[in-house]
Parts: sequence; C-alpha cells; structure tokens
Amino acid sequence: MNLIAAVDENWAIGYQNKLLTSIPEDMKFFRETTTGKVVVMGRKTLESFPGKKPLKNRTNIILTKNPSYQVEGAVMVHDLDELHKELEKYNSEDIFVIGGESIYRQLLDECDTAYITKIEYQYTADSYFPNLDEKKEWKIVKTSEENTCFDLEYFFLVYKKS
Repeated sequence: MNLIAAVDENWAIGYQNKLLTSIPEDMKFFRETTTGKVVVMGRKTLESFPGKKPLKNRTNIILTKNPSYQVEGAVMVHDLDELHKELEKYNSEDIFVIGGESIYRQLLDECDTAYITKIEYQYTADSYFPNLDEKKEWKIVKTSEENTCFDLEYFFLVYKKS
C-alpha cells in the first residue's frame, strides 16, 4: 500500500481543511499517480474537494465513523476492519492513502511506499503527515531535481519502508 502527500519543511499538510498550497506540477503528479487506482481518505479530506465529490477515474474509499454518511460514487467504511475487508478486493500496489492526518497515522504502518512532494517552506498549519525522516525504517530511494513554482522550491521524493 502507498501513501501520497505534499508536505512542507515541518511535514505539515494542511490548514483549516485546505491544502497548504497548490503547485500545478504536484497536482499533475498526484493525478497521474492515482488515476485508475484506489484512493483511501477520511471524510474531511473528501469534503475539501471541489463540490465535495469523489475523485474521478479512481475507486474512492472513505473512512468515516458516521454510519449514515453517504456520498454517491464512493465506498463508505466505518472502521479499520471494514476498510481492510474492502481493500482485500484490490492489489496492494494500486492503493493510495491520500489523507488526512488521522488516516495517514492509522495506516502508515501498513504502507511500504510513500510519494512525498517536499516543499521548502514553512506554512501555518494544523495538520501534519508523520515525519518519515525521523523513522529509521523509512528511507528515501528516489529524489527528483529541484523544481520551482514561482518562488517555491520543491522535490518529488519516494520513501520505501525496509
């Protein structure tokens, strides 16, 4: 299973249920990487999308504690057992955890690859991705050239868990 996120220097991922910034190349990378795959997210992440609609051309699985929460075009699961049962239907390599903070934390140990866009900036934030640089089992196996978007510098990194 995979994780995918854009983080700042402090591993922040969001503020007030919004992304910290929008980098067109990062959005393109996310789209190309997850299209045709399975994306796992929490309810608040889904509600941060335009129109609060599931992502097109993907299997959207929403983990929510609310048993009456329904969204057309998405699969609802209400706990980790139900999620695991649903995920058994798919190839693990095709599953991408896309947030938010609590979902990343709950599923981190079950993942073996993380696609991280690391932004060289510190934002005001209230949600964070687990800092993989502090976890000895996670190692960077691939680093892109430095990219820029206006005055922001960022890198595409791939982490693998040993």
